Order: sequence, then C-alpha cells, then structure tokens
Amino acid sequence: MLVFIPLGGRLPASAAVSAVQTVPSRGKLYSQDNKLLATGPAQTRRYPQGRLAAQVLGFTGEAGGLEGLERTLEEPLSQGRDQILTLNSSIQEVAESALAQAGERVKAQYGSVVVLDRRSGAVLALANWPAFDLNRWQETSPVRWRNRAALDEFEPGSVVKALTVAALLNEGRTSREQVYSTPMRRSYAGTVINDLVPHPARLNTQHILRYSSNVGMTRLVESVPPDLLYSYFRAYGLGESLPLELPNVDGVLPEPRNWSALRQATMSFGQGLSLSALQLAAAFNVLANDGEFVSPSILSGTVAARRQVLRPETAREMQDILSEVVDEGIPTQAEVPGYHAAGKTGTAQVAVGGRYSSSVFTSTFAGFFPAASPQYTVVVMVYGAQTNFQGSQLAAPIFREIKAAIASMRALSPEQGKKTDLHGWHARMDSASVQ
Repeated sequence: MLVFIPLGGRLPASAAVSAVQTVPSRGKLYSQDNKLLATGPAQTRRYPQGRLAAQVLGFTGEAGGLEGLERTLEEPLSQGRDQILTLNSSIQEVAESALAQAGERVKAQYGSVVVLDRRSGAVLALANWPAFDLNRWQETSPVRWRNRAALDEFEPGSVVKALTVAALLNEGRTSREQVYSTPMRRSYAGTVINDLVPHPARLNTQHILRYSSNVGMTRLVESVPPDLLYSYFRAYGLGESLPLELPNVDGVLPEPRNWSALRQATMSFGQGLSLSALQLAAAFNVLANDGEFVSPSILSGTVAARRQVLRPETAREMQDILSEVVDEGIPTQAEVPGYHAAGKTGTAQVAVGGRYSSSVFTSTFAGFFPAASPQYTVVVMVYGAQTNFQGSQLAAPIFREIKAAIASMRALSPEQGKKTDLHGWHARMDSASVQ
C-alpha cells in the first residue's frame, strides 16, 4: 500500500494507522516447551534466553536475519509468522552446560552435542561450545557464531565401526559370534594396522567392537565389495547434506571406484571420510530406530523423510551388541544406575598439514537410551582436548550427564529389576567434581 504525504508534511491519522499496519512485526521464535527465544523487530531483536542455542538461532541486523535460523527463516519471520522449534530448552541447557564444563576442564578448543528424538527425528538439542550472548553478538568473535554441530566436518574414528558392523550383519557377511584372528598388529595392503587396547588374539564380531579393534575391522571388510559398504554409508545419510532448515555440510565420502583395499579398511573404522555431528546422530539413530533412517528436523510440524536401511531384527541385534559394549567396556563412564545405554566411543587423530597429528584429537561418543527401548539418540564431539582426550574419558561422561538429566526431567522409568536413585547419583557426581 502506498501512502502519499500532503505538501504540508502532515500525515492524516487514518493514513498513519494504515501505513503502520502494512509493516508486520517480526515473528517470534519459540522452543518446543514454549520458551520465548527471540522477539521484537529486526533492528532491536531481543533474545530472552541469552546464550541458549545461540549458534542455532543466529541474530538479526537492520535489514533482517544475518545468521542461523533468523536468516534461513527470514521469509516467514519477516511476514510476522511465529515459528516453533523442536528444541527443548531444558535439554538444550543441560547439553550446553555438560559440554561447557567438560570442555573447560580439559582445555579443549570446541565441541558439539546433538540430541534427537528417536522416533520423529526432532532435534531436541543442538549445542555448541564456546557459546555467546545473542544480545551482545557484535562483541563476539565471528568464530563463535558458527553452528559447528551442523557445519564442521571431522573424521569420526571408531564410532563408525558400529555402522560398518551393522551393514555386514544385515548382509549376512558376518555374525555376532563369528571369530577372527586378531593380533595386535597386522600387515595389510602395504601398511601396518595397529590396535591400542590389549585384547585376546581371537575376537568375535561383538568383541571387535568391544575392544575397538582396527585389525578386527580389516578382517571383517577384506572381502566386501566397495560398492556394498558405500551404499550403506550413503543410506545412513553420509556424503550428502540433510534437508534441514539450517545450513549443513555434505561431509566427505569418496566414490567407491576410488577405494583401495587400504582405504576401505580405514574407512570401516572411521578414517578417510568426514561428517558432522548432526550427520553422525542421524546415522546412529538408524540403529536406535529399528533400522529406519529419519531425517532430523528443527521446525515443529516438519514431515521427516524416511527410508529403511537395516532390517528391524538387525538393528535390534546392534542395540543389544552396543549395550554390551558399554556394559563391558565403559560402564562407569557412560552409565547411570537403572538407565542402561548403548553406544560406541571414538578417538580420532586430526590431520594437520597432510599428516595425522599425535597431539590433536576428536573425542566422540554416539549412543542411545534406554538401551532396551530407545527414545533418545545422542552424539557428543569434543575437539582438541589437551588432557583426557579419549572418547571414553571425555565424550562418554558428557553423554552420561545428559542422559541422567533427561531421565530425571522426563521421569523415565528405570529398567525392570534395576534400582536407581537419580538424586543420590547427581549428589555423588557433584561431590566428585568438586574434589
């Protein structure tokens, strides 16, 4: 609507009202649990929760959205349409707090946490550390604006072993109890593959995961056609961006025609490919969700893309295997009494200047809970820790803290026959952290 101002310069009252009405107020952003996250016009936008989900929400300038959802949802927001996100403010806060405390303690460079609802793929938390105050974004280095959970690619390391084993079980190329020769070192495809965790000289498939044996993984994949493993990695969502309302990366998944025997072996245990924490969460959720891939969503009401990747019985077998991997390998680091989890750790060297560094690592845990009937899938990634950089030492305890908090706030029933005292457990953990 055009409003003409008379030569006298005074706008009639009725016309002034009409002119104001043609400019809608900017839509608000709300969390799933009805917390107001963003309000006000673009020029003076306010973020009542301060640092919460800062890199996800983004911020505005004079002309509109500049970063995050403020930018990607510019059209509906500028038209005054409120948007409800899938983020749960309480889970987001817990994820950010657990990540920040651990990251500061080990003097890491940065980290991310993703929490998905297993069935719907809804993103309940997308946490990045270090964070910043959205109300003072101009005072913050642009490096902190980056939504690393969706935009940063990394070599995931041993967490990928679970995805590889699931594919081979699904194809009948191995079984849970099949035994392989697994020395601590093996000459393979012109190089030497080493294991770090001491283990017996013969391991079955489940124990290859339990001891995170690289040598065992070479045994599993040495006769597998590259096209087969590649097709499963793609079905898990690797090598392409997710259809999400936020910018996110493709990651790197080389075409199978470029796979040598060595490349296939290293990719089977998480080197030579890269992905984001969000992609890893979506892939691991296939194991939790009875073999079905569900594309993550961050806007409430989004209809997720779905596809069946594994037979349900294969996924359930992997749920059981990974619960035993946690039970036998890292019970104190990942478990909360009464709330059993399934998952896999990863500790990956970072390539610096074309060579793998001996001092820079990514520490990862990917898992889901409750193990017997999964509801939540969680991925933790911490980059560049100066101490305690092993995935079991760093990422798994962050997962444990998040799991305990969700179990408490969602009043999850403990597993049958297992006693729990979450309040007492929290008290013991708080006491231990002070010492």
